Amino acid sequence: MKWAAVIVAAGRGTRLGQPKQFLELAGLPMVGWSMRLFAAMDEIAEIVVATEPESIEPMRELLATLAPERASRVVRGGASRQESVYEGISAVSDRCDGALVHDGARPLVRVEEVRAGMAEVRERRAALLAAPVVDTIKAVDPQSLRVRQTLERRTLWAAQTPQFALLADFRAAHERARREGVEATDDAALLERIGIAVVAVPASSDNFKVTHEQDVARAHALLSERAPAGIR
Repeated sequence: MKWAAVIVAAGRGTRLGQPKQFLELAGLPMVGWSMRLFAAMDEIAEIVVATEPESIEPMRELLATLAPERASRVVRGGASRQESVYEGISAVSDRCDGALVHDGARPLVRVEEVRAGMAEVRERRAALLAAPVVDTIKAVDPQSLRVRQTLERRTLWAAQTPQFALLADFRAAHERARREGVEATDDAALLERIGIAVVAVPASSDNFKVTHEQDVARAHALLSERAPAGIR
């Protein structure tokens, strides 16, 4: 099966005060870690990056540097993450059978986790990386903040990316969501809506999304232990 990796890197990084996809971590821009990992995988034939208009040219340069042997393109993202994923999936060529969607702000995903997710994909079946929740989760009233319910922790997993499916299933899920005006927080939810079974693949809690300042320091430390990139 030939795969396409769709990297969503269209955030403006308002919490960090700058576009976080280009924030340097251990010698590489944050999004570069995902580019380099996917470029090293023989299963992945194409890499597509969805980003904001002002980042298209620097993103093309970075992708050309880190993935010179992969068919690649950079596309303009949408106003929401879901729209950006739609644009990215739409840009994948039909020579690819499967696609994975990954947040550019998750630079710590590992090759073995990606391959474990790929292995679960088949007709009417998709997958996502996820980690069991370790905290007790409360359902809280948004107004009064009164606890409504304590949820059963054993059944709760925190969704991560990449999320994996056949390219045709991803396209069908997003097309239906657009027709029906549905917004979801991840692509797996859209796949579930069209009857695709989604399997959770256990992944490390290190595959976190870099959002706050403390996340930057943690990601930098972990990536520095793996392999300094030496590219600036």
